[in-house]
Amino acid sequence: MHTSLTLLSLVAAADVPLAAAKTIPQVIDGITGWIMGIIAVVATMFLVIGGLRYMAAGGDPAQVEQAKGNFKSALIGYALAVLSPVVLDVLQSILGG
Repeated sequence: MHTSLTLLSLVAAADVPLAAAKTIPQVIDGITGWIMGIIAVVATMFLVIGGLRYMAAGGDPAQVEQAKGNFKSALIGYALAVLSPVVLDVLQSILGG
């Protein structure tokens, strides 16, 4: 309890804001990396699942088509990950950043 009170008193004495206000461009720049990463992870997951389905298909045409659908979804995901900065830049210019 004593250390938490000491830490709080040090923060209060320093007059440092705990969270500085950010502008819209700063927020959008921060979100860009997260969006690209999340989309790339999901696309990689679809690619792995498609590869496993293709290997396990055993010549079954329905399973091969499902695997091809997973590959297509992965390609769309990678395209979105690459294009997300462009989309966010357009959003930023629309919002007046």
